Amino acid sequence: MFTTKKAAAFFLAVALPFSGPAVAQQAQSLTTVAAPRLDFSAKEMALAQAAARFPDLASFYGGNDLKPIFAGDRGDLLRQALLQVTSMAPTHGIPVSRYRPEDLAQPADDAQSEIRQAQILSLYLRDMTGGVLRPTSVAPTIKREVRRPRIDGLIAGFAQAPDPARFLADLAPRNPAYLALQDALNIDQDLTVPADLPRAPEAVWRIGMKGPGVLPLRARLDSIGFAAPSGDPGSYDAALSQAVARYQDAVGLPADGIAGPNTIRSLNGDLGGDRRTRAIIISLERMRWLAGEDLNARHVWVNIPEFTAQIMDQGQEVFRTRAVVGNLGPDYETPEFSDQMEYVVVNPRWNVPRSMTVRDYLPRLKANRNAVSHLDVVDGRGRVIPRDQIDFSRYNASNFPYRLRQKSGDDNALGLVKFIFPNSWNIYLHDTPTKHLFGQRNRALSNGCIRISDPFDLAYALLSRQTDNPQAMFQRALDSDKETWLALKPNVPVHLVYFTAFPDASGRIRTFNDVYGRDDLVWAALQKAGWN
Repeated sequence: MFTTKKAAAFFLAVALPFSGPAVAQQAQSLTTVAAPRLDFSAKEMALAQAAARFPDLASFYGGNDLKPIFAGDRGDLLRQALLQVTSMAPTHGIPVSRYRPEDLAQPADDAQSEIRQAQILSLYLRDMTGGVLRPTSVAPTIKREVRRPRIDGLIAGFAQAPDPARFLADLAPRNPAYLALQDALNIDQDLTVPADLPRAPEAVWRIGMKGPGVLPLRARLDSIGFAAPSGDPGSYDAALSQAVARYQDAVGLPADGIAGPNTIRSLNGDLGGDRRTRAIIISLERMRWLAGEDLNARHVWVNIPEFTAQIMDQGQEVFRTRAVVGNLGPDYETPEFSDQMEYVVVNPRWNVPRSMTVRDYLPRLKANRNAVSHLDVVDGRGRVIPRDQIDFSRYNASNFPYRLRQKSGDDNALGLVKFIFPNSWNIYLHDTPTKHLFGQRNRALSNGCIRISDPFDLAYALLSRQTDNPQAMFQRALDSDKETWLALKPNVPVHLVYFTAFPDASGRIRTFNDVYGRDDLVWAALQKAGWN
């Protein structure tokens, strides 16, 4: 327990060197009331001063009555437990050197060595329960706030645990996706083709095609265990297609058995043998950012690089649809964050974001007041203002006092339904009249929000917890032709995430293009944090 007397000692050791006369007078009053004399040792004062620079450690040691944990009867046990668990850091995609094993090799015989070892402990605890990085510092479009537990409480739990090594090991995420990513990182699958083999020329090979380029393709597959014996080595036959599909499956490419440019580049090593490994390491870090979220609970999961939206429940996918996400560029990229979905809005009106209003539409209105006639001009009280009453030439991006709004209807930019989780960035999921976009492979095409290929089915799935007939509830709202807000009770967590390597339902790791280049930014930040 942090006694009043120790509190005074700790305050004197930590606060007074940085305080003015008024604070010093307060401290003197505290010590006078607390006890006629302060009885604390030089070791305790030294520990207080050494911990003062680290808030988590200052809080823990203050609450631990200024007693060390890496010295005394349990010191060796705790230090060996920490050394043992941090030696397994590579299984999490983290280099051992981050935890300075040389500092854990020696007993903690003074306050400075105690704090060095406690710093390593604190670092490991933070890494496993919330990630190495602070996501919002990596890129402005990563809005994710990590829910970290109190580190001083975890240190106390470690210090008192009957099996401290098990206590530390159990802090790592246990989500099946995290474990699958670990397996993919740690299982030795040598898929590197020998450097002396001829390169396979880029082409698109399908069953029945022939040509000299098939020979190096066969040789490269054969060298890594994907042999396809054939009476005609120059023919791209069914056996070779099956071998290609097995290879594609192993490296996370679509297993269609067609040897297209991505497959051949992978076999040639042009995609980089370490690129997949790097993507897995980054995905492990991103999963640690989500360690404070209950991913076993029912939730909506939108993986931006995969262009998909899912509903997950008890770790199982119960709904999936294609999605269109934000286009390239800082003003359009879909951000990453988690929130609570609160409403299904049927027959929505579209309130044009102000940034789009002044950037895209105001110049057109200044040139022609009747431009973009499908949009109403609305004042601050929600009244539609006739355009002939407005002199658009008077306004610019900073002083335009109106909003633009589109009526409900089939041609509305939001389609017939949107899914609201109120947030500072005005991001939501919605229907769209531009259905043809879902047939494209690269679906980074919106202004930032997420367009859904099967919005009615998504609405039925979300509403199914509050009515026996979600289709009827939805249809009644749709038939009204009025904007109708259906509250989700309870709210449904929604996670907008960015994984370029992630397991499918079978546990096989699939890889996706780094559409916004965010993996490069995360990797650079990890390197800066000591990834070497």
